[in-house]
Amino acid sequence: MQFMLLFSRQGKLRLQKWYVPLSDKEKKKITRELVQTVLARKPKMCSFLEWRDLKIVYKRYASLYFCCAIEDQDNELITLEIIHRYVELLDKYFGSVCELDIIFNFEKAYFILDEFLLGGEVQETSKKNVLKAIEQADLLQEDAKQRCPARWKLKPHVVFLKKLD
Repeated sequence: MQFMLLFSRQGKLRLQKWYVPLSDKEKKKITRELVQTVLARKPKMCSFLEWRDLKIVYKRYASLYFCCAIEDQDNELITLEIIHRYVELLDKYFGSVCELDIIFNFEKAYFILDEFLLGGEVQETSKKNVLKAIEQADLLQEDAKQRCPARWKLKPHVVFLKKLD
């Protein structure tokens, strides 16, 4: 897998994970182009398309599109299964995931993706094992918060304005 994008029906990018080195300019160009292409397609159309020298596999779940770019020799159906497994993991973790869960807990969405995929390849096929690793990380974070609560509290920012003469 070259990259994964999550975006809304309005074209707002919610999550992006790149497994190939590209410049920010190129990433933005690819994202803009793919979002427009996928959103322009009719709902009954095939979820696979050829784009540049890659195959694009996408699936819409509620208001979010999950879009992956794979190499020509990769299997589209396995990629659809990977997308579905990621959605299942998000559903299990958030309890019926929605776009707002991704927006307000993007770091968890990335963490879940990183536990599931490594370098664009599936690292763990068992949902149970992925969720167990995420639960352990959550417990470690909670333990750290209890041991050193001052580090985890948000500190108000104070802005000093200099009076001009």
